[in-house]
Amino acid sequence: MEFRYLGNSGLKISEITYGNWLTHGSQVENEIATRCVHAALDAGISTFDTADTYANTKAEEVLGEALAGQRRESLEIFTKVYWPTGPKGHNDSGLSRKHILESIDGSLRRLKTDYVDLYQAHRFDYETPLEETMQAFADVVRAGKALYIGVSEWTADEIRAGHALAKELGVQLISSQPQYNILWRVIEPEVIPACAELGVSQIVWSPIAQGVLTGKYKPGQPLPEGSRATDQKGGANTIKRYLNDDILTGVQKLEPIAAELGLTMAQLAIAWVLANDNVASALVGASRPEQIESNVKAAGVKLDEQVLRAIDEAVGHLAVTDPGLTVSPETRPS
Repeated sequence: MEFRYLGNSGLKISEITYGNWLTHGSQVENEIATRCVHAALDAGISTFDTADTYANTKAEEVLGEALAGQRRESLEIFTKVYWPTGPKGHNDSGLSRKHILESIDGSLRRLKTDYVDLYQAHRFDYETPLEETMQAFADVVRAGKALYIGVSEWTADEIRAGHALAKELGVQLISSQPQYNILWRVIEPEVIPACAELGVSQIVWSPIAQGVLTGKYKPGQPLPEGSRATDQKGGANTIKRYLNDDILTGVQKLEPIAAELGLTMAQLAIAWVLANDNVASALVGASRPEQIESNVKAAGVKLDEQVLRAIDEAVGHLAVTDPGLTVSPETRPS
């Protein structure tokens, strides 16, 4: 495993972060989830990402149980706040001071830890003054409940504003967690340049495009049985944007590129996001331990300019690059 600094801080995280969105507490049994976490640890992964909203808090509980007994100082545990949790009452979402301060305590209890290494705003909250949000995050840090703060799916302007307030308050906003992969590049025009200037790193989710970049979805063929595209608990909705024949045909052109490098298509896709200097880590999930064992091999892989050009020639014209697609809900979800 290779490690990178997270933003302009002294915190190092593993190039591969284990994430449990759409899996723990919902898609896979707890015993399998625990085996996946232990496979991640065995592979050298030290960084684990979750959120209070995943499986309505159950994902945090499963991760906390799976990490029980590990040396806390050897781990980096991340979680997030914003989306509705619990009974989803009128104050059970957003980034108000009330919701943030109550949510961090719930997350720590479920994760069985005294602090998280990174506490992230899961979206931007247009119904709460940014000053209130950042003051609450600063108080969480000063209370020792989080070491650093970050954001997820914020625009470049929102990151700039949040970073400026954090600096005034004496806390470190060091990360952004956006969707980013060979087919979804909306952070490249604005978010990445802003973050590079500010000393903020990306922890990217969906590096294999919900499984599309593994090549298992074939143009003109039925969806693989048991795949994310057939999961009606949420997986099918997140992947459907990629499931058209033009994209699937282009993805198949990546197979010979990966084969020539001795990589799986998933490993190639993960190595591609890690080739960006502003990316600190790629988030990967798993429903089986062997998926982790395979995908972790992308850590440390270096793709040269010729390979990067070949990838762009294969699918670059299919990539979505509009920065306007980085959006948060106009009103708090309920």
